[in-house]
Amino acid sequence: MDEAIKKIVIEVTRDSDEERSTFPEVVAKLSAAGVERYHMDLARSERTFYMPDGTSELVPTHKHPQADQVFSAKDVDAAVRAIQQGESQYQEFCRRIAQAGCVGYHVFIAGRRTVYYGRNGDVHVEYFPGAK
Repeated sequence: MDEAIKKIVIEVTRDSDEERSTFPEVVAKLSAAGVERYHMDLARSERTFYMPDGTSELVPTHKHPQADQVFSAKDVDAAVRAIQQGESQYQEFCRRIAQAGCVGYHVFIAGRRTVYYGRNGDVHVEYFPGAK
């Protein structure tokens, strides 16, 4: 990953953590930079960004709460709806998905979906608005 793209992934991580950018803004910046996907590891408080050529960059994030033991796709979905409707921001979103048992998520930019997962492999797939 070249230095210009590394700067972008660090910037979008910081902007998310500090609630200065929305998810659609982050995805637009990453897409324009050619980032293929990223993984948010809530347990380790870090994001890994991946390029189509296989290169990647690991970026530390703000500390996340420990996830509950039981995964609730319904509660993850409710947290997604709340942030989409502007009823919460990123820190609250992370707290809510952790309470729902989510330990991480993968954002597939080209595939226009996010896959949230729990400790036992339970998942909730959320398509970007307007995607399918």
